[in-house]
Amino acid sequence: MAAVTLSTRGAAPPDIAWERYADPAAWAGWAPQIQRVETDAARIAAGVHGTVHAGLLRRPTLPVRFRVDAVDEDARTWAWQVRLGAGPARVTLRLEHGVTEEAGGSGTWLRVRGPLPVVAAYAPLARLALGRLVAP
Repeated sequence: MAAVTLSTRGAAPPDIAWERYADPAAWAGWAPQIQRVETDAARIAAGVHGTVHAGLLRRPTLPVRFRVDAVDEDARTWAWQVRLGAGPARVTLRLEHGVTEEAGGSGTWLRVRGPLPVVAAYAPLARLALGRLVAP
């Protein structure tokens, strides 16, 4: 298993950046690797689950199942697991996110844990998405 922590700052107010995380329907607006999210939840909360349809091209999409493990609205942090595939070939990533108040805007951080090749491939996309999350 490997782990990487990414962080960035931007001009978006912390409440705006947090709302971009808290509303799964908004994820595709700032995360270019997400095309759409299927979930019955309007807001993240422990136990919320669904499917992220990922991909940088219109078709085909890659269905990635997820489950939110923890949310702390006051601290603006949350954690979730994503699973791709089934059986012994299944890949699981654990992701922890946070939003902080910074001078002139907000900061965000992401900690990803999982198989090294997957974490290494995901990190550049995640860095791009984080920058868009905290952009005005």
